[in-house]
Amino acid sequence: MQAVSTTQNLNSSVIRPSKPRRFHQLTRSFIRCVYHNDSVQFPNGVGLNRADWQSSCAILSSKVFSQDQGSGDKSTAPSNSDHLAAAVNGHKTSIDLNLVPIEKNNKPQPPTQKPLTITDLSPAPMHGSQLRVAYQGVPGAYSEAAAGKAYPNCEAIPCDQFEVAFQAVELWIADRAVLPVENSLGGSIHRNYDLLLRHRLHIVGEVQLPVHHCLLALPGVRKEYLARVISHPQALSQCEHTLTKLGLNVTREAVDDTAGAAEYIAANNLRDTAAIASARAAELYGLQILADGIQDDSSNVTRFVMLAREPIIPRTDRPFKTSIVFAHDKGTSVLFKVLSAFAFRNISLTKIESRPHRNRPIRLVDDANVGTAKHFEYMFYVDFEASMAEVRAQNALAEVQEFTSFLRVLGSYPMDMTPWCPSSGD
Repeated sequence: MQAVSTTQNLNSSVIRPSKPRRFHQLTRSFIRCVYHNDSVQFPNGVGLNRADWQSSCAILSSKVFSQDQGSGDKSTAPSNSDHLAAAVNGHKTSIDLNLVPIEKNNKPQPPTQKPLTITDLSPAPMHGSQLRVAYQGVPGAYSEAAAGKAYPNCEAIPCDQFEVAFQAVELWIADRAVLPVENSLGGSIHRNYDLLLRHRLHIVGEVQLPVHHCLLALPGVRKEYLARVISHPQALSQCEHTLTKLGLNVTREAVDDTAGAAEYIAANNLRDTAAIASARAAELYGLQILADGIQDDSSNVTRFVMLAREPIIPRTDRPFKTSIVFAHDKGTSVLFKVLSAFAFRNISLTKIESRPHRNRPIRLVDDANVGTAKHFEYMFYVDFEASMAEVRAQNALAEVQEFTSFLRVLGSYPMDMTPWCPSSGD
């Protein structure tokens, strides 16, 4: 059905009623392109997905008409501007396809514009090249560092809330979002798990960032003069024992993010307050580092996920991870069956997280002996080490779907295989 609808779109934009023979030639060429993988080859290589063969067939149809210009009647033959309006990635555009027009003397003329490249077929900039990446916090936040690690040379867009980062991608203000989902010491960031279910973005990658906390204050301030320490709740909990060892008799107050705490101290000239943040935050906001590496455990790593409007194509040539969320009308008794589907196929789970089912937080069960029992309802988030391109992963999810009332694949994406080392100063 997709091939037929696409053919109709192409026919409506380039076919002329006076040339039925060209219609049949175009149709045959188009079908051969779709079903026999007879696609146009580009210098940079186009993958074999639906958008690529749509673009290839549009180019093929244009070439068929260009070959007929020399012998056709000028009054009825389609012009260059007519048949160069191709549907690329579902959008009408008048891009140059680098076609060489044929004159009556059969002498080709050189192209007047640059040839089509893979960038012209991409709805968003290439990976890591001038991407607009949304993150929660202000400049100097760990999320900004994660965005830079995930997409080098990107344009980082700060957002004051996690949900704003989701919306920035959905509204095309940003191309990607990089958000934390778990920390090796503080555990899961539940807010982002809830937002993953509420929004329709796809996980396209992950990045793990070692966290190196510093105690920051205004220049000239000494530790014994401090009355309070402010930072993100996770950062405060990750440095709790170290702050006690430093002998600081201070009040600990939570704020939205670590770099925001540093910015707040600098903007308000607070000489009795210190912040827990990164060394980059100290550099950005003109603060001094009173203590370096104050996290309680050097093995402090935060895992971030990269979100996009469209999923990526799963592959099998490198380690992949897949994230899903599921629920069942009859409660949590189905969890064992779901986990067995992965165990029987030797698929390793890397995470399992439960969150309250907001639409049905409580389930009532009538029993004549004990009365009405109340059970909490949960959504389960699972990460497993397999690509959706693998048959075993497809079969596992097919079995999971039989046991669940709700199943959604959040993304199948490459694992972060960066060598890990304990956090250290920049």
